[in-house]
Amino acid sequence: MATLATKMMSSLPRMSSSSVTPPKVDSSSPSTIPMRAIPGSYGLPLVGPFLDRLDYFWFQGPETFYRKRLEKYKSTVYRTNIPPTFPFFTSVNPQVIAVLDCKSFSYLFDMDIVEKKDILVGDYMPSLSFTGNIRVGVYLDTSEPKHAQLKNFSLDILKRSSSVWVSELLSNLDTMWSTVETGLAEKGSSSLLVPLQRCMFRFFTKTLAGADATSSSEIADYGFSYLDKWLAIQLIPTQKIGVLQPLEEIFLHSWSYPYILVSSGYQKLYDFIKKEGKEVIKRGQTEFGLTEEETIQNLLFILGFNAFGGFSVFLPGLISTLGSDKTGLQKKLREEVKEKLGSTQQLSFESVKEMELVQSFVYESLRYSPPVPLQFARARKDFVLSSHDASYEIKKGELLCGYQPLAMRDEKVFSEPDSFVADRFTGEKGRELLKYLYWSNGPQTGSPSASNKQCAAKDSVVLTACLFVADLFRRYDSFSASSLSITSVEKSK
Repeated sequence: MATLATKMMSSLPRMSSSSVTPPKVDSSSPSTIPMRAIPGSYGLPLVGPFLDRLDYFWFQGPETFYRKRLEKYKSTVYRTNIPPTFPFFTSVNPQVIAVLDCKSFSYLFDMDIVEKKDILVGDYMPSLSFTGNIRVGVYLDTSEPKHAQLKNFSLDILKRSSSVWVSELLSNLDTMWSTVETGLAEKGSSSLLVPLQRCMFRFFTKTLAGADATSSSEIADYGFSYLDKWLAIQLIPTQKIGVLQPLEEIFLHSWSYPYILVSSGYQKLYDFIKKEGKEVIKRGQTEFGLTEEETIQNLLFILGFNAFGGFSVFLPGLISTLGSDKTGLQKKLREEVKEKLGSTQQLSFESVKEMELVQSFVYESLRYSPPVPLQFARARKDFVLSSHDASYEIKKGELLCGYQPLAMRDEKVFSEPDSFVADRFTGEKGRELLKYLYWSNGPQTGSPSASNKQCAAKDSVVLTACLFVADLFRRYDSFSASSLSITSVEKSK
C-alpha cells in the first residue's frame, strides 16, 4: 500500500556537478528598505478559500500555487489562503501571509516576535485524541513552562543515545540491505520503502525510547505501518495525494478524520513503549518533572512524527537523487568515503565529519527537497518584516507561512538555486551558506535549546544521513534506483 511518505516525495532534481559562489546578500535593516502594503487578498468569505484550495490541490499543486502568486504580485511576501478549508468547521482560518525568500523566512524563527502555539500545520490542528488528549511539545510555544521541560527531555534522549546510535543504525542497515539484495536476486528489482521504514522504526525505537522492537513480533513487523497510518490520518487534509479528482477533494480534503480509525494500532505502540521503554519513561518523570502519560505521548510523537516520519520522506528522496544521477556524483562520493575510512573501513560520527562532500550532499538535499516543506509562526506583537526588496507591517495575531522549497531557492542567496549542486556547501564560501539553510525550524548554524523551537535532533539528522550515505558507498561501488525501487547494485570490491 502506498504510504503518505510516497505521495510527499518531490520530483528528482536537476543536477549540477560544480560548486557555486554565493551571491552577496543584502543585509539592510528594515528602516532602510521602502515600506510597502502587503499585496494579495483572501477573496470573498468561503469562496476565496475554496478557490485557493482547488488551485493548491487540483489545478496547480503547492509549488506552482506559491510561484504563480509570487509572480503575480512581484513580491516574495503576500496574502493568500492555504488549505485545509473545511466549510463546516469555521474554527479553521486559512488566511496567511506567505514569506518566500531567505530574509523574510528567517522571521519565522525569531521567538521574540513570533509564537508557535498550536500551529505545526498552520491554523489546522489534528484532534488531541491522536496524542492521548495531551498537547505534546511540538505544539507548545516557548513561553509555556512545559515547553522547556519537554525540549530538555528531548535533548537528553539524544545525548544519551549517542553511545549506541552508530552501532544500532549500522546493524539495522545490514538487515535492510540484505532484504533489498534478496529482492534484487529474486525479481530483478527491489522496493526500498518498506525495508527502509522497518529499518528506521526499529532503529529509532531502540535509540530514542530504549525499546527493542524485536521483543514483539507484531511490533517488529507492523509497527512502522501503524505509524504510517497514524501520521497519514492526521495530515491527509493538508496533503496533495494525487488521486482522481474530484474524489480527492470530496473525500480527503473536506473534513478531518477521527482518531478511532487508527486507535487500535496506536494503542499497541503505546503499550509497547510503556512496557519496553521503562528506563526512559522513568527518567522523564524523575529528572524532568513529566507525568508517565506526558512522557509516553511525547516519546511516541518524537518517534513517529519527527524521526520516523521525517526520515521516511527524506531518505527515499536522497536515494532517488543518487540512484538516477548521471554526473559522476556516485564516484566522487565513493572515493571520498573510501579515502576517509582508510583500511579500517570503520564508520563513526568522527569519520563522517571528515567527509566534506558527503556532508554537502546531505545539506543540499535538505535545501532542495526539505522533508517538511511548510513552516508557520504567529505574530506575538506588531512588528516590521523585511524581504530583500521591501518592508511590511505585520499585526499581532497574523499567521506567517513559509514555503521552504521556494525560500531555499532564493536567487539572491543561492546561485543556480533551481539546480542540485552536490558540493554547494564545501569550502569556506560553502560553509558561509549554512546560515541560510533553514530546514530544521532554524538556521543550520543555530543551536537547539529550550528557548527556541529548532529541531532537537538537527545535528543527529545530518550525521545520520551522512552515515547512511557513507555506509552505502562502503557496501557498493554503484547502484541504480528508479522512484522507490533499487534496480541494481555493484558490490564494493
